[in-house]
Amino acid sequence: MEKKLDSKTVVLGLQHTFVMFGATVLVPLITGLDVGVTLLAAGVGTWLFHILTKFKVPVFLGSSFAFIPPILAITASTGDIAYATGGILIAGLMYVVVSFIFKFVSYETLHKILPPSVTGPMIILIGMMLANVAISNANGSYSAGLVEKIGVNGAWGIALFTFAVAVVVKSAFKGFLSALPVLIALVLGYILAVILGVVDFSGVASASWVGLPGFMLPKFAVGAIMMTVPIALVTMVEHFGDVLAIGNVVEEDFIKDPGIHRTLLGDGLATSLSALMGGPANTTYSENTGAVALTGVKDPRVMRIAAVFAIILSLIPKFTAVIGSIPGPVIGGISILLFGMISSIGIKNMVDAKIDLTKPSNLMVTAAMLVLGLGGASFTLGAVTLSGLGLSAVVGIVLNLILNFKSFKKA
Repeated sequence: MEKKLDSKTVVLGLQHTFVMFGATVLVPLITGLDVGVTLLAAGVGTWLFHILTKFKVPVFLGSSFAFIPPILAITASTGDIAYATGGILIAGLMYVVVSFIFKFVSYETLHKILPPSVTGPMIILIGMMLANVAISNANGSYSAGLVEKIGVNGAWGIALFTFAVAVVVKSAFKGFLSALPVLIALVLGYILAVILGVVDFSGVASASWVGLPGFMLPKFAVGAIMMTVPIALVTMVEHFGDVLAIGNVVEEDFIKDPGIHRTLLGDGLATSLSALMGGPANTTYSENTGAVALTGVKDPRVMRIAAVFAIILSLIPKFTAVIGSIPGPVIGGISILLFGMISSIGIKNMVDAKIDLTKPSNLMVTAAMLVLGLGGASFTLGAVTLSGLGLSAVVGIVLNLILNFKSFKKA
């Protein structure tokens, strides 16, 4: 029987709203999609995902950065961003097809294909590949005019203050407050930024209190679909890593229950629904996974509460503008901790599984994955380009199967 919802759980949900907000709204700001639709799609998509995964997986679905290049390219070539959302809708349906296939792949086979020697480096890479985003935010690279006002050292001062608050709250406080390091750090970091005069309130002043998002129906063109569907192959590989990461954080095997076919189905349908409304592709958010690792709060309801807040914010542009005004160094300070937590979970995964790195096969798989992922390698075959985590994961899986072919046949 599910626990009764209380005010503490609601506050924890609000914390996750802050965690996902910056990255989620950044995608529409870069591509020209509607911010309100993006938030609404994230909230509704997260609820759809939870329903399809039996309310068991504590993840939040936010905007996917992987689809930004094709969105920009399609918009430039056609002059209409609606063709990009049409391609995204079809890409989401690809998840549905693959989820149906995986429904008939046994749990044992999946774990042979994805042993800890492969999944551990995948999880490590998820955090490490986001490290440059955290650092760029921390030094003010993403905040126009901020560096000119207080310099790079000033930006880092805000970031380190935010980081320090989160560390103190988590390590020095007990009880409910110790579960709110992200929220408290963001609020105090924001207050410091206001005092230093680096918060831009112009967007807040001009925003209305109530307003419907700018919905847009998708349009379809073969060229646009061919540019977006291959990206889904990469994001599906990343999806495996994200589900494995949150499973390791909460010590649950979500590949087995509710099953990777259900998580893929939820992610794919959420993406298609978002595109149908005029929003970007959705994906499981590593930022929120990092917050779960940091706070230790594993209740999936907090993600659904965060989704409700996202839906409400999509209808209140004034509040959206306030959260959107949080300077990059504040986000960067807390991101250093969140992204590092994800990588630490990957290391823990390998330690718990007692992966022997003196064994040549394990060492070679780990080495290849880390270098390819962190080095930014890419490989193009026809319309499909694999890079970063996607390329690293594919190479790791294939190399592991080759090096351990005999033991794989015997198992």
